Amino acid sequence: MILFSILQTKLRKCGWLNNPPLVCAHGGDSTNAFPNTMSAYSIALHSQVDCIEIDVSRSSDGVLFALHDRYFHLSTNLVFCPASLLQTYVAAVWRLDFYITQAGICSGYLLKELDVYHQSGNSKIPTIEDALKLISASVRQVILDAKVGPPSYEKGLANDILSTVEKMQCKNCLIWAKSDSLVRDIIKLSSDVAVRR
Repeated sequence: MILFSILQTKLRKCGWLNNPPLVCAHGGDSTNAFPNTMSAYSIALHSQVDCIEIDVSRSSDGVLFALHDRYFHLSTNLVFCPASLLQTYVAAVWRLDFYITQAGICSGYLLKELDVYHQSGNSKIPTIEDALKLISASVRQVILDAKVGPPSYEKGLANDILSTVEKMQCKNCLIWAKSDSLVRDIIKLSSDVAVRR
């Protein structure tokens, strides 16, 4: 009887081994690569994580990127950048670890200099479609962390994200948002996508 009791105690303490926690790589492996890049996702996949979280931001021309919204706060002009220039600018910030403030970034100032640093393949900012192509079939869960910001804020963001999830057939996508109105919009538009706030 004592042996049975000890065994039960050990099973209770180690019961999680039968149902282990989900290991989720935030932005991919952001220890060994810039977060939310194809390199970060590839390294995380190589580490056999169960889940990858992707930050979702939208450029001024409506393209969804794997990008944390903190990069939009580096320059007041950045929020009005189209997709191509946004990729170039943020890649340069990652590489050079410097901040350009209101220097006319979107008017093309420094574009050639910045583009030199944008050229290396796996450090570019992926679109959500590119990120999902790489990771969705290789992990149990994909968390899309929707970032709400200027210039469009929530306007049309739920539809943009859901359209991308549907197009990419991401059945293991969970949409996460801190914005109550975005969560409500997503719930209204889709009943088959998991939403958390």
